Amino acid sequence: MGMTMDVHLRDLRYFVAVAEELHFTRAAERLYVSQPALSKQIRALERQLGAELFRRDRHGVELTDAGTALLPHARGVLDTWQEGAAAVDAVRAARRSTLVVGMSTSPVRGGLLPAIRSRFTAAHPEAAVRLRQINWEDPTAGLADGTADLAFVWLPLPGRDRYDWTVVAEEPLMVALPDTHPLAARTAIDIADLLDEPFLALPESAGPLRDYWLALDARGGSPPRIGAEIAGTEETYEALAAGLGVCLVAEGNVPLLTLGGVTARPVHGLAPSRYVLAWRRQDGRRPLVRAYAEACRRATGARDD
Repeated sequence: MGMTMDVHLRDLRYFVAVAEELHFTRAAERLYVSQPALSKQIRALERQLGAELFRRDRHGVELTDAGTALLPHARGVLDTWQEGAAAVDAVRAARRSTLVVGMSTSPVRGGLLPAIRSRFTAAHPEAAVRLRQINWEDPTAGLADGTADLAFVWLPLPGRDRYDWTVVAEEPLMVALPDTHPLAARTAIDIADLLDEPFLALPESAGPLRDYWLALDARGGSPPRIGAEIAGTEETYEALAAGLGVCLVAEGNVPLLTLGGVTARPVHGLAPSRYVLAWRRQDGRRPLVRAYAEACRRATGARDD
């Protein structure tokens, strides 16, 4: 066998063309190469294989036994390579048609995700949607570093000029606290009654969102007491159950936290929270981003603002 391993696809393509045309000039035209270049390449292939592939005489060209033996294999190699190249193309196309949707808390709101997905898929059956849960250290849930194409996030967003969004839910704020907390006995709590309590805080990297959940605007400049830092729902529940602090929570997320030992009460004196589907402003023209946002609007009956 020795040298035969280095045969190029081009050589096989040339061989198959001559085998099919049985005519060097026609084969050369079909391949867009000069006839002398084609003849030279075929002779080099014959040398490499140590066998004549074509008999050339004044009547024309015909395959030798060796050429006849090679033909189905040469076609097989070319077909297989074609399939390989097509598989790579498919992966590239799929990457273009996969939307990554980030989220910091899973939107438990009334089957929202399936409703968006079914509308989106009806419009774009070729596109895939991948959901990514991202912890609260990144308040943009993957938009800022480009790991998500769209994201379900809470306002306010850091660098808000970079994003557009559609509002998914506007929900009153409640306070989650341990069952044993003195304020748990009340049916409703005023924000003023909470300001001296230790609060659970998002990581510093959450920026304006951390300030928002600490009710900074309602504090008249006096700094909050931080009982613990939290970067996800489980941690928040654990910290609440351990009595490390209280925590503002949007009404729709209350079921995630009021497991054993934790309760939630309405809070007066705060503007409602806003949960949105956001995307980078520069991506607003991308067809799949627009289509997913549109599916979200239709699923929620939402308006942009």
